[in-house]
Amino acid sequence: MRRRRFLKGVGVGLAASFFYSAFAQATPQVRWRLVSSYPRSLDTLYGGAEDLAKRVAELTGDRFQIRVYQAGEIVPGGQVLDAVQQGTVEAGHTYGPFYVGKNPTLAFDGGVPFGMTYRQHNAWMRYGGGLELLRAVYADFGVIQFPGGNTGAQMGGWFRKEIKTLADLKGLRMRIPGLGGLVMGRLGVVPQTLAAGDIYPALERGTIDATEFSGPYDDEKLGFYKVARYYYYPSFWEPSAQLSFLVSQREWQRLPKEFQEAFQVAAAEVNLTMMAKYDAQNPPALNRLLKAGVRLRRWPGEIMKKALEEARALYEEQAAKDATYRKVYSAYWAFRNEQYRWFSVAELGYESFAFPTV
Repeated sequence: MRRRRFLKGVGVGLAASFFYSAFAQATPQVRWRLVSSYPRSLDTLYGGAEDLAKRVAELTGDRFQIRVYQAGEIVPGGQVLDAVQQGTVEAGHTYGPFYVGKNPTLAFDGGVPFGMTYRQHNAWMRYGGGLELLRAVYADFGVIQFPGGNTGAQMGGWFRKEIKTLADLKGLRMRIPGLGGLVMGRLGVVPQTLAAGDIYPALERGTIDATEFSGPYDDEKLGFYKVARYYYYPSFWEPSAQLSFLVSQREWQRLPKEFQEAFQVAAAEVNLTMMAKYDAQNPPALNRLLKAGVRLRRWPGEIMKKALEEARALYEEQAAKDATYRKVYSAYWAFRNEQYRWFSVAELGYESFAFPTV
């Protein structure tokens, strides 16, 4: 009797082993390359792609491997969309507003001046139709987009001199790309576009007078506080900044269904964990910067009001001449206004009382 049970157990084990082996052989091994818009030194931004690759490998028993390359290893950080579109690589991790020169509507993938916060933007993407609208735009480039992390509300940049009035912005050379640069340009700033690694040398040499990048954790790593002491807040041009994973549609369609599911699960996790990391990293980083002598300043109301006026004018001008832009902008702004009304009740009601008590 015992012998029969033993042989039966062995038989079941062999059958399971054979099934797994057959399944593994039937599922192809996939190797992808993914290019990031960020250097490895910015471990949270760049790390989002590494987290995705690690999670995809775990979920597929290492049969789907993604190798991540930092900005500049294969293409510059601002050419990630091009690299995926042209088939140089299968995937990328980047920021939609970098590509407003190709299609202005891509600004709404990442975030726009006086737009939505991280939670609001995430709600629009997941449950407000935003993802479908943006994927239709990216389809023109032969790619499919997946939300892939967020910095949350950013800081308003580093300045060599204090900014007290609108007049102080006239002629100021500032590294600020995308729609933020267009809005600041309307306020008299001369916007510049520079890759992360080029900002500090330009600021140190005086080629630029100011820069924005992200928040305390990343800005501290880039060393801006050593050459520009005034640190402004908030970044009204980026109340949130969503990164995206871009995948070649052709390569996506070749993936087995279970690999597609693994990629989507991993991307969704990164979209949550990146924000959590920044929320944990930014407070101590800001404290270190203040101890190093950084002078924290809030944007004057005069500048904020004028910036909002110019941002709305910019949106309306673009919407009047671009049907796709108008469709996405109208949907985005309607959702934004509804979110603002709700958040001004419970969230703002609590925060305006509780936060100043610390």
